[in-house]
This record gives sequence, structure tokens and C-alpha cells, in this order.
Amino acid sequence: MAFNQKKFNSFIEENNVYGFFKEPITLKSGRKSHFYANWRNVVEDVFLTDKLSDFLIKFVKKNNIEVETFYGVPEGATKLGVITQYKFAKSSPNFSKGSHVLAMGRAQPKDHGAAKDKFFVGMPKGKTVVIEDVTTTGGSLITTLDGLKESGVNVVGVVSLTNRMEKRDDGLSVKEAIEKKEAKFFSMSSATEMLPIMYKKLSPGKEIGKAIEEEFRQYGTQEIKLE
Repeated sequence: MAFNQKKFNSFIEENNVYGFFKEPITLKSGRKSHFYANWRNVVEDVFLTDKLSDFLIKFVKKNNIEVETFYGVPEGATKLGVITQYKFAKSSPNFSKGSHVLAMGRAQPKDHGAAKDKFFVGMPKGKTVVIEDVTTTGGSLITTLDGLKESGVNVVGVVSLTNRMEKRDDGLSVKEAIEKKEAKFFSMSSATEMLPIMYKKLSPGKEIGKAIEEEFRQYGTQEIKLE
């Protein structure tokens, strides 16, 4: 079956990917926020990761992205990248010895050695799709892309499970910043679409709703209305 956005959004809703905070938390980007999108509960569960990898493979097919290797940004998407690549390879008609690599990146590159050993435990081969769990300003994602480029990896697309839909400090959206790196950017879901759904479901209160609306006025690629 083809990728279904409504079913993917329901998967997000059912598995507590979003949460709200009265006191703002500090994100990896350094920004403070009254909400998070966190896929940890999903990728710590084998059954849910299996379902998520199915969604990912279907999404790539829907967008006509030719892929030979799925590669997860270390460390947030490492497990998803490995499992997706394994399932994708097993389903390929040419699956055989040497047909597919099981690629994995190092969280901290080694300070010496060839690029294939410096950045990877299994270097991606061929047309590579890079997976990120959540994109805010794209810092770790861009670092990963730089390492892949240095290593000569052919990145044909970047897929984010959740795009927080924020502008970077340089005024660019994550999509614009990634595409300046000559990589196509795709997001499977967005905060602007999911937040109204999750706000209604979890009812965190008007104070938090107003604070999030202000976040999007300050950082968002578009404004959002929760009340």
C-alpha cells in the first residue's frame, strides 16, 4: 500500500511523539520551547520501529526517490536507518551477497584515518537517503551532510520525520538550508499540522497555547493558531 499521510499523522498522535511543557525546555538547537516532538518512545520499541520503517519506505516510494542506502543521522536516527535499510534490502529483487551495505555513522568522527573509517561503521553506497528524526535548525543534519560529501557519498534526498517548521538564525528554513547543500529535503510531517491536533487532544492550557503561538511568530516559517 502507498504512503498515507492521515495514517502517519494518526501514528504520531497515538504514540506520544508530541508533548507540552509549562516551563520551556531547551532544545538541541539551543532555543527554548513549550513543546517537543520526540521519537524516542517509538524507536525504543521494536514493533513501533518496524511500523515506522514501513511508513518511511512507502514515503520514499511515493516521492519517487531512487535509493540504494538508507542512512540515519547519528545518533537520533541510527537505529531507524539500520532497520529500514535491512528491510528495504531484503525486499529488493536483487538481494544477494554484496548487493546492499548496512551503513551506520559515528556520533563522533575519528580524528584520523580514511573517510570511510573516520565517519562510518559501514559507509553508505550508491544513492543514499539520509534520515533525521526531528529538524529544528538542521545543525546536526548539516554536519552529517558535510561529512557525507567529504566522503564522496551520493545523497539523493534527506527525509525528516518531523519538521518543526522554524527559521534558522540566518533566516533560512531548514529546507532552504539543506537544499543549498544540493540535497533535496522532504518532511513526513510538520509541527504546524500536528500541533493543533495534539493541542486539542492533550489540552495543556491556554497559557501554553499562547506561548507556542508566540514561538511561531518569532521563529516559525508561518504563524500558528491554537486557540
